Amino acid sequence: MTIPEINYWAVLLAMASTMVVGSIWYTPKVFGTRWAKLANVDMDRPGSTAVIPIITTVIVSFITAWVLAGATSIAWHFYEGAYFWAAVVTGVTLWAGFTAARFITHDAFEGRSTKLTTLNIAHELVTVLVMAIIIGVWPPAGI
Repeated sequence: MTIPEINYWAVLLAMASTMVVGSIWYTPKVFGTRWAKLANVDMDRPGSTAVIPIITTVIVSFITAWVLAGATSIAWHFYEGAYFWAAVVTGVTLWAGFTAARFITHDAFEGRSTKLTTLNIAHELVTVLVMAIIIGVWPPAGI
């Protein structure tokens, strides 16, 4: 069994990028106010209530970046070509097949608005694309 090559520095930077993207995306002047209204979230709640979600985001973002880096390495070995494009195509494919598809399914059963679903999956696409770009421009050593 061969383990895919992964640049863990790129994974850590990609993980951190999710916090930057989320901070920008959900700021009130970008999509935060719209998202809060659609998701029924109180933006005036105490900041201390965000501690657990932020810790969860860091852990999940590391896992996502690690899986994306591994899947990119596997895709690059399989298809060859440029590592950068392997990362971008892998990221978009995984987003469409897993993230967007699952959001759409769950939101449909939960009766969430199409506007909220679209806003959330668009955020995830931007997040994954930024992660893929970081992983793609910083491949593992020897690639």
